[in-house]
Amino acid sequence: MSDTAQRPVSHCVYFKLKDRSTEAVEALVAECKEKLDGHPGVLAFNVGVVGTGFDRPVNDNDWDVALYLLFEDRAAHDTYQMSERHQSYIATNKDSWAEVRVFDAEVV
Repeated sequence: MSDTAQRPVSHCVYFKLKDRSTEAVEALVAECKEKLDGHPGVLAFNVGVVGTGFDRPVNDNDWDVALYLLFEDRAAHDTYQMSERHQSYIATNKDSWAEVRVFDAEVV
């Protein structure tokens, strides 16, 4: 196993919904909490909504739900990606997404 495979992996996902109502946003947040939290190798889990008042020129506010997971290593990340709960989450919710952006990083 290479040194980079042993680094923690930050997995950030930003969802823009087709239906951007409060109810739709709350439903996706609940799905994230139910199906994406508590996986083996997860060091941190957070889900949130776009904040108000963050109006600096560098802020990208064109999304509705943010998901953040920190995995202990690449193997934990890869196992999560193929897990039954993660695949179920995608199948259940993908039709509600207008856009999904994923940012994976090796933590140094």
